[in-house]
Amino acid sequence: MRPVTERAGGESPFTAFGLAERPGSDAFWAAVRAPATAAADGGWRTLFLWRGSEGVLDFESWSPPVPLRRWADTDCWYAEVRMPARLRVTYRFLVEGAAHADPFNPVGAGADRSIAATPDAPAQPHWPALGPDDVPPLPRTRIRWSSDRLGGRRTVRVHPAGGGGPLVLLLDGDDWLYLHPAVTAFDAAVAAGELPPVTLVFLPAKDREAEFGCRPELWEAVRDELLPLVADAGVAADSERLVVAGQSLGGLSALYAALEFPGLVSGIACQSGSFWWSPGAGGLPDPLAGPVGGVLAERLRAGAGLSGLRCAFDVGEHETAMLPHCEVVEALTERAGATVRVSRSASGHDRAGWRHALLRDVAWALG
Repeated sequence: MRPVTERAGGESPFTAFGLAERPGSDAFWAAVRAPATAAADGGWRTLFLWRGSEGVLDFESWSPPVPLRRWADTDCWYAEVRMPARLRVTYRFLVEGAAHADPFNPVGAGADRSIAATPDAPAQPHWPALGPDDVPPLPRTRIRWSSDRLGGRRTVRVHPAGGGGPLVLLLDGDDWLYLHPAVTAFDAAVAAGELPPVTLVFLPAKDREAEFGCRPELWEAVRDELLPLVADAGVAADSERLVVAGQSLGGLSALYAALEFPGLVSGIACQSGSFWWSPGAGGLPDPLAGPVGGVLAERLRAGAGLSGLRCAFDVGEHETAMLPHCEVVEALTERAGATVRVSRSASGHDRAGWRHALLRDVAWALG
């Protein structure tokens, strides 16, 4: 891809974002606080800046990649992106084959990603701003789990937030340890009185498609292998209550567990559940074009009973293709007897938008 250059002449496009210095100068870079926004037609224009060489602005969801433009012959590369109202999104810069976080943005998601939010996106209290060089705290308790049913070994970390309480199983646990500091967020929510004390179990996935598809092996292994190990780990926990929190395929798996293992799960917190899923759908050109609600809607229509279960569902406002699948499953779950809470987050299919719903919905699922 050849760089798109622009010649300096008159006022630069950066002036509208409060950057009046000559683009590419030391004074310009010293003033940059990116991404910057300006109101536009009911939404926002958002400016992303990169100092260096040619690259691409890559979003985790919501938008295709955007090539960076170069200002004249400087080291200033930028993209001006139209964003809708109420959006929080994860992004990174792809430069010379490597991924980079935004060096001008203090809000990161791991070592090579950053988070942008429009000014009207709801706040996410309790989640600290961690830059790419910051190391999130890790729970002291870790379990080396060698599973006979699943095969292989994995490290499961356990954290008693507020001293411990009901078990909260976080699927895709490594994401909530290393990309988004859930330990800190849950501790803060408990301290603020917005969440009762809980014992967090961070369960990493080895093969998401195999483990989170609607198959019993994962949940048999959780019931028969993992939970006894947690009970023996010396961490305070109320093993009589288990809330499962999952996103995307993890959300699908959480509801599957509630349906097929009713004595195991007392509540679920499900963000952007992949309820389009049916066997083989993942290999189709458009996996979401199949039967609305997928295999779980079919299972619910067949007469599943969910009395006594608390189910919190959330999906991103900007996930238009996901909404029909989620809406059908939400309605069928309530019809099956569960107590259901439904909300929408200011995001696409993006963990940055699921963070606040995770805390809120776990608290609600615990009753």
